[in-house]
Amino acid sequence: MSYPTQQFHPQIYIGGKWCDAQSDQRASIINPATEELLGEVAMAGKADVHAAVSAAVAAKAAWADTSGQVRAGYLRAIAQAVLAQRDQLAQLQTANNGKPLAEAAIDVEDVIATFNYYADLAAELDAEQDQQVSLPSSDYRANLRREPCGVVGLIVPWNFPMVTAAWKVAPALAAGCTVVLKPSEITPLPELALAAIIDQVRLPAGVFNLVTGSGAEVGAALVAHPGLSKVSFTGSTAIGSAVMKSAADDLKGVSLELGGKSAALVFADADIEAALDIVCGGIFFNCGQMCSATSRLLVDKSIAENFIARLKQRIETIVVGDPLASATQMGPITSAQQYQRVQQYIQQGLASGARLLTGGGRPADLLKGYFLAPTVFTEVPLDSAIWREEIFGPVLCVNTFDTEDEAVRIANDSDFGLVATLLTGDEQRAARVSAALQVGLVWVNSGQVIFPQTSWGGMKKSSIGRELGPWGMHAFQEIKHVISAVRK
Repeated sequence: MSYPTQQFHPQIYIGGKWCDAQSDQRASIINPATEELLGEVAMAGKADVHAAVSAAVAAKAAWADTSGQVRAGYLRAIAQAVLAQRDQLAQLQTANNGKPLAEAAIDVEDVIATFNYYADLAAELDAEQDQQVSLPSSDYRANLRREPCGVVGLIVPWNFPMVTAAWKVAPALAAGCTVVLKPSEITPLPELALAAIIDQVRLPAGVFNLVTGSGAEVGAALVAHPGLSKVSFTGSTAIGSAVMKSAADDLKGVSLELGGKSAALVFADADIEAALDIVCGGIFFNCGQMCSATSRLLVDKSIAENFIARLKQRIETIVVGDPLASATQMGPITSAQQYQRVQQYIQQGLASGARLLTGGGRPADLLKGYFLAPTVFTEVPLDSAIWREEIFGPVLCVNTFDTEDEAVRIANDSDFGLVATLLTGDEQRAARVSAALQVGLVWVNSGQVIFPQTSWGGMKKSSIGRELGPWGMHAFQEIKHVISAVRK
């Protein structure tokens, strides 16, 4: 199997048409496993953003007036087209992001499931509209309406290309919004492929628009554009803060999915074999490039020596290499910039006095690509950068605890509150600790499974709002009540 070459559209998509960016500038897209050129894409600018928003504004009223059934039909058609192209799309994900092909295939299935789920919700909208509200007075009648919030700007990251786009595009379209999507400049290829699919199903012109380019220019121009009613952003906490400040200038609505520094808690009564698998998956899936990465491991002191020894053995068998090879379990970091950033954190970890248990450098047999061996630190100072800051790479930090209360306290001692993993054989403890953890999602004796039907988002600096589930669509709807006097 070989990497795809130029299996994507190099232009931007505005008003139902592919067009060149007005600057005629291009950006090179690099395969992180080979450091070779995959192709070039357009670099849009402020004028292109304005054109995309204008197209979305022009299409807004007509799309808002379509029935939920009609919107559902388009969403199902998109899901069906993704299904028909899933093998090619998985290869494109792998080529652009570097994740193993098996992980990319999971991503494509997630995209299909997300569009189908929001198609079902869209189909229910017509029957749910104008719901009657119970009032304490028979002199009045009240009805509830959910209406689309208008034109929305959607900005997505590079770690799960197409997936994070689907999590925003599908509910926004289901709600009746028109959209302008800005993918990461590092991994725009899957989103360009999604745009081609949306064009293929003949979604009305202007309902969906896509502009590629840098966050500093295109992202900033999109957030600041007065034609938007809302911005939905997924990315780093620092950039999320800047997005929120910019949106405040004209009081746009904002949804933010940001960083994490999540904990996995292993109690002495856990199934150790299952726990080892879950801990490894929680930090080394997608090369640790997940906001939900459980990068802080807390182990009951009574089992810590044995558990950590077995964890080291397990980690050192992880196959790092060519993402297209069936044996590969972890691919490269997605970009040169992120590769350097993770290496800097490893150096900070060493300087902090943490003990490097395994990894820390490039695998000896991989001379090209942004590859890093799975890395584990133990005895990590609780005030160190590697314990407190999001690394976004395959770096696991380990500490121990004596009591349940101490485990919860350490886990909650974070600026973030996205997810947590809890490994225990005691159902009562599982209930207690799940309730005590300050996060938006807890996995109990489970890997990081995600369903469109459940919410995604967290507490503290991890999120504002929720994605997925009905809450994902509600994020793109406004609430209107109509109160009428009852004629006697």
